[in-house]
Amino acid sequence: MPYPKRRNLQRFVYLVEEYANLKHEFGSSGMDDILQEVETQLKNSIEKMRRLPECADLAMKEPNGLEDIRALRDKGPRRLWSRLKADEYKDRLEGAMLARFAGCTLGAPVEFWSIQEMEDWAGYIGFPFPPADYWPEIKAPNNLRYGVSPNEAYTSKKMDHVPVDDDITYTLLGLLIAEEFGLGFTVDDVGAAWLKYLPYACTAEEAALASLKRGAAPKEAADIDNPFCQWIGADIRSDPWAYMCPAYPEKAASLAYHDAYISHRRNGIYGEMFFAAAQSAAFASESAEEALKIGLTEIPSACSLHNDVLWALEEGKNIHDYRQARQAVDDHFSGMPQVHTNSNAALTIFGLLIGGSDVAKVLSQIVAMGMDNDCTAATAGSIIGAIVGKKGIPEHWYKPFNNKVKTYLIGHPVFDIDDVAARFMRLAEKAHEK
Repeated sequence: MPYPKRRNLQRFVYLVEEYANLKHEFGSSGMDDILQEVETQLKNSIEKMRRLPECADLAMKEPNGLEDIRALRDKGPRRLWSRLKADEYKDRLEGAMLARFAGCTLGAPVEFWSIQEMEDWAGYIGFPFPPADYWPEIKAPNNLRYGVSPNEAYTSKKMDHVPVDDDITYTLLGLLIAEEFGLGFTVDDVGAAWLKYLPYACTAEEAALASLKRGAAPKEAADIDNPFCQWIGADIRSDPWAYMCPAYPEKAASLAYHDAYISHRRNGIYGEMFFAAAQSAAFASESAEEALKIGLTEIPSACSLHNDVLWALEEGKNIHDYRQARQAVDDHFSGMPQVHTNSNAALTIFGLLIGGSDVAKVLSQIVAMGMDNDCTAATAGSIIGAIVGKKGIPEHWYKPFNNKVKTYLIGHPVFDIDDVAARFMRLAEKAHEK
C-alpha cells in the first residue's frame, strides 16, 4: 500500500509564520488570532488521525505483548549454546563491540548525507569512496555532536577514543540497566534508568523520555505524542542484549522487548528483537545470513518487518554494491521515512551480504548507502564482528580507540572498552547459568 500523498505541509506552515512576520513589519494586527486558529486546526487534524480506525487483521498479526509475539513466531533454535563457551565468546564479543564502534564512528559524521554528497566530499578531499578507513577530514570540524565530541574527533587525523554517539551510548546504557536491575529487568526499570542516566534523546526516545518526565507510566510512554514508534530508535538499542546473551537468541530478544516497549510499538519493537536475536545468533554462526534467519524466528512471521527482511535476503542476491542497494530500498520503500526500522534493516542486510566476512567492506558499503548510516553500520558491525571475532578485524579500525569510549550518560562520560567487555562477560555467565 503506497504512503499518503505528500502535501508539502511544512512549506505551508513556514509561509504562515513568515507572512505573520511580514504583516507585523507592515504594522498589521490580528496575526496572533490567525496563528492560534492555525495551531488549533493542526491539533484537531492530529487528533483525527490518532482516532482513525486501524486494520484489525494487521493488528492481530502485529501484537505488542511478548507472549502474543512468541505465539506468532516461526520455529527456531531459541538457544544455540547449552553453556557459555568462554574463550570463543571473548574473542567474538570483542569483535562485535569493536566493529560496532567502528561502523558507528565511520558513519556518524556523514549521517543522512546523500550518496552524491558523500561522493563529492570524498572527491574534494582526495579520499576513496566507499571509504576504506575513517574520513581524514570532515565538514564543520569544530561542531559538537551530542554536545560532547567535535566532528573532527571522528576523523583518522584527530581520533584518540570512540567519540560519542547515541548508538553507542545506548549500548552502554543497556549494560547499566542489566547490572543495576538484573537480567529480569522490567519496562519500569528501563524507565527508571532513562530518568537517571539520559539527559536527552531523539524522535521516539525523546517523546517517551518527555512523557516519563511528566510522570507517565513507563508502559504507557510510547503511546503518548509518538508517531515515531516504528522508527529505528529501538533497533539501535539491540546489541547489549546480544552481548550479554550470546548464542541465546530467545533470551536476547526477550530483553530487547522489555527495552523497546518503553518507546516503540509493533515493528519498532520487532526491530530491536530481531537484531538482538540475530546478533546473539552471530556468536554461534559462520555467516551473517545464518544469523539473520535465526533472528527472524523471534518476531511474528506475518509482520511487515518479517516480510521485508525476507525480501531483503532474497533481493540481496541481486545486489552487488551500495548504489544498487540504495536504489532497491528507495524503490521498495517509497514514501517511508528515512529513519524507519524496516528500510534501514534492509540496508543493513544488503551490506552484510555484499561484504561477506570482510569487515571493512561491510562497513564501507553500508555507510556509502546513506540514510541512517551510522546506525546501520553499527548494527552490521555487531553481527559481522561477532562472526569473525577481534582477530578478523583489521587493527586500523580499532587501534585509534585507545581503549576509551565517550558517552553523554549522566555520571558516566567515559568507559574503558576492556572493562565494558569484562562486565558483559559477567552478565553472559549469569544468562547461561540456567
